[in-house]
Amino acid sequence: MKFADTTKTALLAGVFLTGGVLSAAAQTTLTLTHSSPADSHFGVAATAFKEVAEEQSGGTLNVVIQRLDNEREALESVQFGAQECAMGSAGPLGNFVPETRVLDIPFLFDDYQHARGVLDSEIGQDLLDLFPGRGLYGVVWMENGFRNLTTGTKAVASPEDLQGMKIRTMENQVHMDAWKAAGVLPTPMAFSELPSALQQGTVDGQENPIPVILSNNLDMMQKHLYLTRHVYSPGILVCNPDFIASLTDEQKAAVDEAGKAASAANRARVEDDESNGIEVLRGRGIDVVEIEDRDAYRAAMASANAGFEDAFGADLIKRIRDWKP
Repeated sequence: MKFADTTKTALLAGVFLTGGVLSAAAQTTLTLTHSSPADSHFGVAATAFKEVAEEQSGGTLNVVIQRLDNEREALESVQFGAQECAMGSAGPLGNFVPETRVLDIPFLFDDYQHARGVLDSEIGQDLLDLFPGRGLYGVVWMENGFRNLTTGTKAVASPEDLQGMKIRTMENQVHMDAWKAAGVLPTPMAFSELPSALQQGTVDGQENPIPVILSNNLDMMQKHLYLTRHVYSPGILVCNPDFIASLTDEQKAAVDEAGKAASAANRARVEDDESNGIEVLRGRGIDVVEIEDRDAYRAAMASANAGFEDAFGADLIKRIRDWKP
């Protein structure tokens, strides 16, 4: 009788153990990388994505968040299938989906409502529809924010003072062409290389949105912040198309819902950083200069516009500029 009870207990334990193994095996791991600290506009977005994806998939998705500073490398890894998803600035995206570079044209967007409206409209969806043909699946548009100029020892009183300065830019041809038009020597490099370049004086300055400057403490390496707001910098969440195709319908829906939640969290944090970040940076000691005449910077970069119209089409640029809610 004791032998029979022991055997029964062992069999039941085996069933439960097997069930546990099967349950674990049925869970799909989704690795999501981003290039910012956990307490940042992309960090909070990644957390929101994880929470919603795991909940909406009924626990069948296990989202693992990792930091990878080189955003171009992250996109390549997703494209090759070495990782499932990546989130970050859309700056390097043009190297994979060239048509998205239209969003990087200086002074294309009036404000956040304009930029977000375009990205959430048919225009933004048309761009996302191009991704699968380039080995990527565009889940949702996100944002870095409007980019601003910072410098170290060199002060800038007007666009004329930019002549000959070395400014770090993203590896983005549109940004580089615009700065060249203003007389700058654009110096493209991965974000991971920027802190040492600023410390060593390899570049005279850099340009990034307030959330990026704030969360990465770039003010510790720069003396002046100029609120030029010269370019709106989108963000993007992409996944590997084959990975998405391998998911169940429930899991695909969970990824889409998680993407929406991530975008909402990302934009909310950008708004908060924009509202409070400038005063925080002032408190840290950086000299913040509000640019009264942004048209001067617009004019300084204007000679690049003809090339942008040739590359992306004057009609599309006008359609973006004229978008109304």
